[in-house]
Amino acid sequence: MLTKVLSVASLGLKTIPVEVEVNINKKGFPGFQIIGLGNKAVEEAKERVRTALVNSGISFPTAKIVVNLAPADVPKEGTCYDLPIALGILGALGLVKLPKKKVLFYGELSLDGSLRHTKGVFLLAITAREKGIKEVFIPYLSANEAAVVEGIKVFPVKTLRQLTAHFNGIEKISPWRFKKMEEEEVVSDFDFAEIIGQEQAKRALEIAAAGGHNVFMQGPPGAGKTMLARALPGILPPLSEEESLEVTKIYSLSGNIPPGGSLIRTRPFRAVHHTVSRVGLIGGGSQPHPGEISLAHSGVLFLDELPEFSRSVLEALRQPLEDGEVNIARAAGSVKFPARFMLVAAANPCPCGFLGDPYHQCRCSPRQIARYQNKLSGPLMDRIDIHLTLSPVKTKNLMGHQKAKGESSATIRRRVVKARQVQQKRFADLKIHSNAEMGNKEVKKFCPLTSEADALLHQAVANFHLSARSFFRLLKVARTIADLEGEEKITASCLAEALQYRFRFSSS
Repeated sequence: MLTKVLSVASLGLKTIPVEVEVNINKKGFPGFQIIGLGNKAVEEAKERVRTALVNSGISFPTAKIVVNLAPADVPKEGTCYDLPIALGILGALGLVKLPKKKVLFYGELSLDGSLRHTKGVFLLAITAREKGIKEVFIPYLSANEAAVVEGIKVFPVKTLRQLTAHFNGIEKISPWRFKKMEEEEVVSDFDFAEIIGQEQAKRALEIAAAGGHNVFMQGPPGAGKTMLARALPGILPPLSEEESLEVTKIYSLSGNIPPGGSLIRTRPFRAVHHTVSRVGLIGGGSQPHPGEISLAHSGVLFLDELPEFSRSVLEALRQPLEDGEVNIARAAGSVKFPARFMLVAAANPCPCGFLGDPYHQCRCSPRQIARYQNKLSGPLMDRIDIHLTLSPVKTKNLMGHQKAKGESSATIRRRVVKARQVQQKRFADLKIHSNAEMGNKEVKKFCPLTSEADALLHQAVANFHLSARSFFRLLKVARTIADLEGEEKITASCLAEALQYRFRFSSS
């Protein structure tokens, strides 16, 4: 007896329909075989399905069972084929009346016959809508993730017994109604009001958040680099609808949406340790998965102690920083992941950290300092828009910190959101969300200068020998400053402020 059940396979952020063919032949030696280029998790589905059926009160057939995942030349991975394989076996045994119309099945089985939360459900729902498939059967715990996609019916399945009863007309499963999640509050480790001093750095991070710019902070230990970075999520603007969908796709594929979760509404903040591998940061593997740069898409990637990262790992960042995406090629094919993020990096000026510190003496030799600073290549640093040199906070400021309170993150965030709204209106007809995403063509169109600013720019180009990349990134930062100030054109003061953030001055 042969049955066919529809499911999907993920190829990066794209999915393709997969036909799960189940054939049961009572002639020959009993066995259970899964073919169709599945990985180890797919191979292990044999034991999960067998045990789940038995524990659901269904006798497992003593026959030759062959399961084919077609098309057979496309790699399959994960535990999502458990449900369609089990249903195919039940259909082949005549225990379930399978639907004649196209329906998608997707989910991992527990050994007791219940269904577990399964990653990739959001992508499945999008595929169903694109292919005109009206019904999907997925685990109960994953239903809300799929139900956000309009135009399809999502049936939440708790157990195999429940699914069998549904198709045999005993007790129907009601379609899931999308439950809108409460707006998540923006959570950050610190409030800007708690940060003592460093007013220039606070202003620079406000500009970075408003325009989506990359930031590099250099300073001695205890200057507040990490604290500033950890406070950044509190001033980031909310995700737009388009950005939210993109981020949710990535998090669904990687299994980072919790049971009962749905759309990602807040910008990601990914803090990565310097021991991260190149694959962990950029993405990859035999069957490519998104790395940290893709998980930080539309959010922040924070790299503390930047010179401690492997040189090859840092250099791999150059192309994604420029293109906003990463293309991972393997023998079986290539996949593309979005990776447009704000890079926030922090570093000490030397191995001991006290180069240029007026209160501590540096113990490093000139050779050690040069080797340490040379870990950060010119091409990488040229891709960072805002460079900051932080000084230690003065003791008198620390002693009077309870009296002196700066602006709160909520106040700064209101200005950032207002500036982003200006940019959304400006780029309404383009696939651009912030000033940092502008190409050279958009910079020429949307960055008009006043006559005074134009004269200052000519002088800066002549004196500082700006590269073409530095020139355009300078104008993007100046455009963001003008947006924060409510200026239609970039003024000389906006350009001058952008210039002071552009260059990294030595602490020696």
